[in-house]
Amino acid sequence: MIAAGPAGRRILIVSDAWVPQVNGVVRTLAATSAELLALGHDVLVIGPDRFATMPCPTYPGIRLALRPRRKLARMMSDYAPEALHIATEGPLGIAARRIARRRGWRFTTAFHTRFPEYLHARLRLPTGLAYAWLRRFHRAGEGLMVATPSLAAELAARGFTRVKPWSRGVDLAQFRTEPREDWGLPRPVFLYVGRTAVEKNIGAFLALDLPGSKVVVGDGPERAALEREFPGVHFTGFRHGAALARAYAGADVLVFPSLTDTFGLVILEALACGTPVAALPVTGPLDILGDHPGAGAIDADLAAAARRALACDRAAARALAETYSWRASAEAFLSHLVPIGLEVPDK
Repeated sequence: MIAAGPAGRRILIVSDAWVPQVNGVVRTLAATSAELLALGHDVLVIGPDRFATMPCPTYPGIRLALRPRRKLARMMSDYAPEALHIATEGPLGIAARRIARRRGWRFTTAFHTRFPEYLHARLRLPTGLAYAWLRRFHRAGEGLMVATPSLAAELAARGFTRVKPWSRGVDLAQFRTEPREDWGLPRPVFLYVGRTAVEKNIGAFLALDLPGSKVVVGDGPERAALEREFPGVHFTGFRHGAALARAYAGADVLVFPSLTDTFGLVILEALACGTPVAALPVTGPLDILGDHPGAGAIDADLAAAARRALACDRAAARALAETYSWRASAEAFLSHLVPIGLEVPDK
């Protein structure tokens, strides 16, 4: 996707996560690109949609670029960026890093996803090995952007360097307190929104002894198994736009059971719709809700957090969301970019 502004820097973003995928990385990059355009910059996002692809092992809904280096090198040359950001550590990110280093281009990277924990959950790969590889990957860049202070501290303790803050935003016009979905289910309604994947820990939420009803908005490789295991739960599949906003607003509590997310955009979206959030004391929820107990509840006992969140103030939830904006997020992103430097021709 190319977004052309009237003036400003030419910014190239390379990402293994891009449309038509539905996840927080895609939403973050799309919102950031739109804000950069509004600020007068040119943006090119290169994703797997431009290449031959194969399904990701254990998650066939995600497509990975096949042998992208030569085509990617041509695209990078044709665009002639003034700044390069490598968003992910997949096949495209690895190829972009190799091309940039060969050319002498400087670039930034980001830590969007806890791949070590995901690989451990799916393949039992030791997290230490994956973190060692990630340190090497990101050390080649001029700055590693992360979404929260707690994640920055954790990565610094693991030996990552040049860590830069890059928070997230929420579309306050799209995510509103009204209209609200009438689920036609017994109240209270406890909601989960996101991918139905093993690393999201959804089963921990669905197994809780809670009053009322549970709703899952989302899809993914674990959905069928979860539907069989929890037949009393209402599964809707993915929702987008106004339908997603109504789903948030029509719930009494958003339950965020993940132990591995690096932020949790769904937390901000729920808060913007006036829906309090219940979560575990981990990166993301601690950073967003830790100083704002009126907007949600954090507890190692997720059921206790969910019950406490029922008493939270919906107006306080909305007020907290209003302190986040995609414009501020894009400006932070922009401040961390570096000039690429001089190109050295490929050999």
